[in-house]
Amino acid sequence: MDKVLSARVDESVIKKLNMLSRQMNLTKKAILESAILRYAEQIAAENKIDILDITFSSWKRDESVGDTVNRARKAFQTSMERHQR
Repeated sequence: MDKVLSARVDESVIKKLNMLSRQMNLTKKAILESAILRYAEQIAAENKIDILDITFSSWKRDESVGDTVNRARKAFQTSMERHQR
């Protein structure tokens, strides 16, 4: 799903965006998306960011799996008992 983005941009940048859009026969949206994605890839390569460490580190927990499961089961059971009254 697309979302609306609002930003104040220098007039010269807007002129370049309009010019690129006409010359390359692309939408402004396509140009902006491509530029942002390429910039993100460049930054990730320069900083050697491991995206998996950032996004999928939920498996690194202080408690054991059994403790997590037991806590979830207890919360569920408490909720079910409350609704049965």
